[in-house]
Amino acid sequence: MDKKDLLSLTVEEIEELLISMNEKKFRGKQIFEWINKGVKNFDDMTNLSKSLREKLKENTYITNVQIKEKLISDIDGTTKYLFLLDDYNIIEGVVMKYKHGLTACISTQVGCAMGCTFCASTLEGLVRNLRAGEMIDQILTMQEDIGERISNIVLMGSGEPLNNLKETVNFLKIVNDEKGLNIGNRHITLSTSGLVPQIKELADLQIPINLAISLHASNDDLRKRTMPIAKKYSINELINSCQYYINKTNRRITFEYALIKGFNDRDQDANELSNLLKGMLCHVNLIPVNSVEERGYMKPNMKDIKRFQNILHKSGIEATIRREMGSDINAACGQLRRKYLQNEQK
Repeated sequence: MDKKDLLSLTVEEIEELLISMNEKKFRGKQIFEWINKGVKNFDDMTNLSKSLREKLKENTYITNVQIKEKLISDIDGTTKYLFLLDDYNIIEGVVMKYKHGLTACISTQVGCAMGCTFCASTLEGLVRNLRAGEMIDQILTMQEDIGERISNIVLMGSGEPLNNLKETVNFLKIVNDEKGLNIGNRHITLSTSGLVPQIKELADLQIPINLAISLHASNDDLRKRTMPIAKKYSINELINSCQYYINKTNRRITFEYALIKGFNDRDQDANELSNLLKGMLCHVNLIPVNSVEERGYMKPNMKDIKRFQNILHKSGIEATIRREMGSDINAACGQLRRKYLQNEQK
């Protein structure tokens, strides 16, 4: 049989694998605990018999994400990683320090197919999906490197998590397991560009994570100019799927809105956004756009950003301005990977 990545498997899946190998089911929990502590060598699993360890070597492997490059911000201590995968692909991860603990931003795909014009991740297109184990190991590798426990996760790195739904859901099951990293669902945020059917599918699973929607415009015409997914699903369809998610999970949704100077930061945009979201269990995260050289976007000044925020507040919509993290180390999504790939092509 094809070798299986143990780090991509839930406890139940490891138990099933062991039964198929004529081994005791209870060993599954032991193996799961070892690999989710970051152990990569089967011979270090000292409570397993030598014969079982040999079977595991023959039939399985453990994902091993390597740190290719690491940058630490002098401004706020944000740490940005370039990771090298087994097949020599490159992905990114970030650890941000907050008062409430460490938050890891991880990737779910190598590259991205969504084509959002304000994001550097999509400029090289989609290479492949990540396995759940490759998502888990980003966290394990960052924890080991920093020497502190990561308590919060955001699926906001390279890729569209709902375009890799099966592996993303497996990741959520594994990371939430008390015998693994034991990070609670309410400490996990998944960000999506708005894949309507998958939002509903995720809602039906009733996993109580935080859902963030990349909205970035208050009408279809504007959204289509920055987000190709808007040509497939209208804002009304997206909002309806969000309301479905709220009804199913009773969880508040965050709408992410990247403010681009002279494009979507006008008073009329704020008023239109207020009308669109009025009455929903939601929160708006205003994000001064990151500079992407190829796009020519500029961020508004803080006075205009706060004016936009105040219009939302007056309509009863909670809105916060995202604090920029790691601005001196290209910490925004896709920037460091793109710079690395450009240098490799020279």
